[in-house]
Amino acid sequence: MGSQLLLLNKNNTLTKPPQFGFFASPKPRYNPSSNLLEVESLKARPRIDFSSIFGIVNPIVDDVRQRGDAAVKDYTSRFDKVKLDKIVENVSGLPDPELEATVKEAFDVAYNNIYAFHLAQKSAEKSVENMKGVRCKRVARSIGSVGLYVPGGTAVLPSTALMLAIPAQIAGCRTVVLATPPAQDGSICKEVLYCAKKAGVTHILKAGGAQAISAMAWGTESCPKVEKVFGPGNQYVTAAKMILQNSEAMISIDMPAGPSEVLVIADRYASPVHIAADLLSQAEHGPDSQVVLVVAGDGVDMKAIEEEISKQCQSLPRGEYASKALSHSFTVFARDMLEAVSFSNLYAPEHLIINVKEAEKWESFIENAGSVFLGPWTPESVGDYASGTNHVLPTYGYARMYGGVSLDSFQKYMTVQTLTEEGLRKLGPYVATMAEVEGLDAHKRAVTLRLQDIEARQVSNTR
Repeated sequence: MGSQLLLLNKNNTLTKPPQFGFFASPKPRYNPSSNLLEVESLKARPRIDFSSIFGIVNPIVDDVRQRGDAAVKDYTSRFDKVKLDKIVENVSGLPDPELEATVKEAFDVAYNNIYAFHLAQKSAEKSVENMKGVRCKRVARSIGSVGLYVPGGTAVLPSTALMLAIPAQIAGCRTVVLATPPAQDGSICKEVLYCAKKAGVTHILKAGGAQAISAMAWGTESCPKVEKVFGPGNQYVTAAKMILQNSEAMISIDMPAGPSEVLVIADRYASPVHIAADLLSQAEHGPDSQVVLVVAGDGVDMKAIEEEISKQCQSLPRGEYASKALSHSFTVFARDMLEAVSFSNLYAPEHLIINVKEAEKWESFIENAGSVFLGPWTPESVGDYASGTNHVLPTYGYARMYGGVSLDSFQKYMTVQTLTEEGLRKLGPYVATMAEVEGLDAHKRAVTLRLQDIEARQVSNTR
């Protein structure tokens, strides 16, 4: 979409936005006279120095390949300060965890909604007869073994276990390995275990970081090798996924990943309390989270938003993380919704909240976003947990070419074709001609020899 649609400064001047206590911006606003470099700067994410990270992760990947379980135990002891007797648990042999009734009910509701939404993604098998006697179809098959990474670190995320394990369950993946860092006593988070058992996980790998990704990719004495790895993680997890998808491990990954992010478009009808809460809900993920506010039109009370951000941030248990994230976030001022959505499409956020009057009418204008939240009563939190959509989404601008995790992520598709004798008689001469043009005589003969057999049999039958 052309940059001429953007006007992020009503005075048509290139200046720095106002500096707020908790929502500052080192980035300039953009106006129609700005060049492409300035546009790139505004939508650019913080640079991740993968060259240095690869230098740390590559030895871990190689070590796990060589030493298997022993290497994973060593890295878990070094990084997580946990000594493990064994790194893998068979889920079927683990007792059901005891959860409070309200917690269990919440995860059950989330399971049901996520299951229903992903089950609806199953498509009916279609067969097409392109010519008489030439029938083609496309069939889905589950990926046999998958690895699901559920982060630990600063926050345990059992919701991610549901988001990854449920579509694997629906797809029919036979081996499902869930990797998550162990608690200090070597146990598995009981909420993660509950979700894993409910959603059909077969093995739990008690490890995190690059060593967990490596164990699933290579396979170890106790950890089954998987064919595709899913899930969010820190820069070391991301680096391991990137290295291993281009290695002899021969795995696929769900998508590239970066820090969590949200872009909120708000107009004068949006509640400052809700705007602040939505911004902070993403900022609390970590200090590297990306948070952008796009103000659409006039009448938005920026002072009220700033005050709410300050007030709510100070009362958050993870307020320190949120404050750091907000310190490198920025505000964009757009004349109207068309300009606001145009900037969002350039930025391609992981999460896009459109908190404006008649938000639904802007859905068709949205081109690049991982997941979209329309209207004043749709906080991003519902998608993170229980609306039914998947929260494993492209970040770092990758929403321009990637979608989030879905049922399709756990399947591969095969095409099948069947020709009758009549079908080959009709189609074969065209195929033979094309093969001759390309100089591939064996391709041509695979058709013409069959056609000769058909002709010879027909001649024989007429005698």
